[in-house]
Amino acid sequence: MPPSLRRNLPLFIAFRVLFNARFYYPVLGVLIMDLGLTLEQYALLNVIWAGTIILLEIPSGALADVIGRKRVVVLASMLMVAEMVVFAFAPRGDWMFWFLVVNRFLSGAAEACASGADEALAYDSLSMDDRHSTWPRVLESLMRWKSAGFFIAMVAGAALFDANLVTSLTEWTGWEPAEGDTVRWPVYATLATSLLCLAVAINFREPPRQAPDNRNALSHAWNNILEGVVHVFTSRQILFLLLGALLIDSFVRIFLTFASNYYRLIDLPPFVNGILGSALALLGFAAAPLAKKMVARRSVATNFIATASLAFVGLVGTALAWPIWGAWVLVPLGLAMSLLQFFTSNYLNKWTDSHVRATVLSFRGMAFNLGYALAGLFFAGITAHLRATHLGADENTIFAMALPWLPSTFLACAILLWTTLRLTRRSIPAS
Repeated sequence: MPPSLRRNLPLFIAFRVLFNARFYYPVLGVLIMDLGLTLEQYALLNVIWAGTIILLEIPSGALADVIGRKRVVVLASMLMVAEMVVFAFAPRGDWMFWFLVVNRFLSGAAEACASGADEALAYDSLSMDDRHSTWPRVLESLMRWKSAGFFIAMVAGAALFDANLVTSLTEWTGWEPAEGDTVRWPVYATLATSLLCLAVAINFREPPRQAPDNRNALSHAWNNILEGVVHVFTSRQILFLLLGALLIDSFVRIFLTFASNYYRLIDLPPFVNGILGSALALLGFAAAPLAKKMVARRSVATNFIATASLAFVGLVGTALAWPIWGAWVLVPLGLAMSLLQFFTSNYLNKWTDSHVRATVLSFRGMAFNLGYALAGLFFAGITAHLRATHLGADENTIFAMALPWLPSTFLACAILLWTTLRLTRRSIPAS
């Protein structure tokens, strides 16, 4: 591998860390509430985000396979900068919701552009002789660096948001922030990292490959989409892999979206959000070697059953909402998400041809976000129904009443998927 391509691997890891470790994640739910929005509006904003990804995921992946993955990754970084500018400087008041709609659209577009292109660029930077054995090691390294990045972002983000903590730390200077001043400090910090993310993207090098003439880019992109559709829907192993991953990802992500609301429900102060978020990130260090061993020694079905079981246990725990001690649910949910990311990346890259790799990886992003959007609409509908039937109930009460719907619906969907798999009387391949 020439040095110009070898450096794509650490750049890929740096890009993923900077793109995903956002300082506002540990407090996003309460941040949105403190900006004046309701639970339903927050859920709808996430549906808009997911819907944007669904619309743009496959076209962006197909275009990356045609015009080059680096160009699309740079575009993703530029969109991230734009989304953070909107979030950082959106005015409070009646227009806040609509500014955040724009933010969610830009964020979804950035996610769609990045999700398949960066991974395809990195995978094709490996030599063809040993990429099947080398890629799991790259994923293991990625999980560890992402865990470190999340650790820093979660601790710092929650600390920046907590006005009481900031006041206690700056008391010796004689300065203290006014009420509400620190609400968007985690957003400002993420804006700074988005600029670093753009710098990393610009330094990627496009791996040499046989690409179509850019003069017919749209036509070739459309052909890639059609070929990707055929590849996914005629490959039973890929189809069931995506369905199982969609189910696990969507329900766990719905909870993680409202994690800060859950912490408030179980009586944890805001600064603890960062500690828990960092603990969640550190699970990646444990999950990385575990996932690599499971891929080597266990079948696809076994690995996904184990991951789904972890997710179900965690969701049951959230429904119980034990004061203080309810934070234990992050262990099974965090492990489930880390394992799921490793498994889907490993198997999809292994089962997909290079010329449609970004396109097929985009189907993963589309499937995940379609599931997330449907789960978001479901959760918004549940909270709206509970609000209508429990007049006068506050946001915390409504949120607590909605939580038991997550494990029960997840279990019903898992049984339905497993029954469908069994009725076809064909098993997923072992590797």
